[in-house]
Amino acid sequence: MITIKKYAAIDIGSNAMRLLIINIVEQKGHPTQFNKNSLVRVPIRLGQDAFTVGEISEENVARMIDAMKAFNLLMKVHKVEKYKACATSAMREAYNGKEIVDLIKKKTDIKIDVIDGKKEATIIAASDLKQFINSEKTYLYVDVGGGSTEFSLFSGGKIVVSKSFKIGTVRLLNNMVSEIVWIEIEKWIKAITKDWDEITLIGSGGNINKLFKLSEKHPDKPLSYVYLSSQYQKLNSMTYEQRIAELGLNPDRADVIIPATRIYLSAMKWSGARQIFVPKIGLSDGIVKAMYYGRI
Repeated sequence: MITIKKYAAIDIGSNAMRLLIINIVEQKGHPTQFNKNSLVRVPIRLGQDAFTVGEISEENVARMIDAMKAFNLLMKVHKVEKYKACATSAMREAYNGKEIVDLIKKKTDIKIDVIDGKKEATIIAASDLKQFINSEKTYLYVDVGGGSTEFSLFSGGKIVVSKSFKIGTVRLLNNMVSEIVWIEIEKWIKAITKDWDEITLIGSGGNINKLFKLSEKHPDKPLSYVYLSSQYQKLNSMTYEQRIAELGLNPDRADVIIPATRIYLSAMKWSGARQIFVPKIGLSDGIVKAMYYGRI
């Protein structure tokens, strides 16, 4: 006999808002399964407001409220029994962030937790990576968002260290990342990986997922540094319109994919990694699993 529970996670990021609904399948004597039921992504670029003028605009606040009302209805239709909504760097840094959280709770009855970078890295790392990680190998997990990037080093199947940096695709597009930040990340990655001879990257985030899809590789095969580097050069050689028309990228993906690729390539270069696996997991998956196992 099996039991099916429905949990949902709302990820309010700097580039988009997502609602992920998961079917949790429990069966005695078998591992719990987490099967994706539905994923809805709304491209509201909150980071454009938060990182450039310091507050979320009235227009985007209204869009957020509409999106959260829609998410609430979808969760009701799907009969979701438990959910959690988390907001990351854009809402952390907007001075009207708390005001928006209170307004959304009043208008939609959805409670939002604004989490810091360390908490974000911990939740992402809590995604069940065991099926992707060989306990005999060492991995650098890299999750690139719009406002921040989270790094976690895994060795022996366990997290050795995690850190969040204020570098993300929306920040880079707006020239808001100084050379000092790049230097800090380079020093940190080199320091934490120096004791291991071989490092493999694990990448998460919408941009690396799209790059992997474009490669048409089998889901369990990695992308090489050489391939990713060639794609970076190709993307840079195309106009914004060409990336939409010829590669089929969404308008809100066609610009951020270039700075995202730069971050992944830099992490590979500084860690000495030659391959990157893309398991299609992220903050939303981590939220669901953390709820299920009672970690948040």
